[in-house]
This record gives sequence, structure tokens and C-alpha cells, in this order.
Amino acid sequence: MYARSTTVRGKPEAMDEGIAYVRDKVMPAVLQMDGCIGLSMLADRESGRSIITTSWAGAEAMKASADGVMAMRQRAAEIMGGPAEVQEWEIAVMHRMHDTHHGACARVIWNEGDPADADRMIDTFRMGVLPRIEDLPGCCSVSVMLDRSSGRAVVTTTYDSPQDMTQATEKAMAIRQEFSQQTNRTITDVGEFELVVAHLRVPETV
Repeated sequence: MYARSTTVRGKPEAMDEGIAYVRDKVMPAVLQMDGCIGLSMLADRESGRSIITTSWAGAEAMKASADGVMAMRQRAAEIMGGPAEVQEWEIAVMHRMHDTHHGACARVIWNEGDPADADRMIDTFRMGVLPRIEDLPGCCSVSVMLDRSSGRAVVTTTYDSPQDMTQATEKAMAIRQEFSQQTNRTITDVGEFELVVAHLRVPETV
């Protein structure tokens, strides 16, 4: 399974229009493309940063869609008033404890390490991190997306509500720090977002 993420650092006041465009125009068009499984969108209304992620059955389907999504990506960036950054990923882990609800949110952790250690990192996450994340209050799901060529990865944990995410902060931070030490990875960024479109539909990998 593969994913393409588009990060737009736009204007906070343009966020609602951008969400509507992605939900009403982009998602129906992308879901018609061969090999597309789904789409999700995360939004930080305070900063104006959003992340639109599409999921694909295979790498070839994702690459074949590149030209077809370019105009929509440019239009989304125009609406939201900021540049768009694109990243392609392998979906290494997808685990759901339960379905998301209205009002769900997510904490996203970007990290990087030695590309040669990718498989060991994923094994460590599956065996040592997943069982502890399952116990976090209000946790809905967790995913790990990986760029094997660069060694970059992104871990996304969704929660039922901002209150649950806040309550879990201390425990989640301890898990994150221990994981980064065990796998010799560097945390490069952490963001908190609303889950404004939840239709990624990636099958369980655990």
C-alpha cells in the first residue's frame, strides 16, 4: 500500500474554503482514478497548515495518477494561499482500534534515520510501540508511512477528541522518546490537527 501526501502551508482564514474544495471536488475525482483507495485531510486552523493524503493499491497506480492530480493540487494551494509540498510514502503500518468519530484529531510526528535500518524500525514499532499506543485514552488508530530511499517516516495517531489527545500527551511523549532512542531516529517535527476528511480506507496491516 502506498500514499501521497500534499502539505499546504496556507492562510488560516482560507482553511474552510480549502476543506470544502478537497471534500467536494478533489475527493470525488481522485476516487475515480485506477488504484485509488481513499483520501484524508488534516487541518491546523491556527497555522493554516493542512495535509491531504491519498492512498493507493500500488506504487504504479500512485505514479500513474501524478499528472491527473497536478491541476487539483495547484488549485487547492491557490485557494488556501500557500505552497504545496508533495511526498510519496510506503504505508508500513496501519492499525485501527475503532472507527473515528466527528471531532477526531491527530498528532503527526515526522522523523528520520538511516535508510538501512527501516525494517528494524518498523519491527520495533510493531512489537514495542503499538501495544502501548492501544492503551492511550481515546486512541482511534495509528499509522506509519515510510520513504525508504531517504529514511524519512511519519507516524500519525488519531484520537476521539482534542481532550483525549491532550490527556495522552505525557504518555505519548514518553513512548516517542523511547522509540527514537531505541531506533536511533531524530524527531524533526510534531503537529496537531483536526481530522476534517476521514476516508483513507487503508486496510489493516497488523
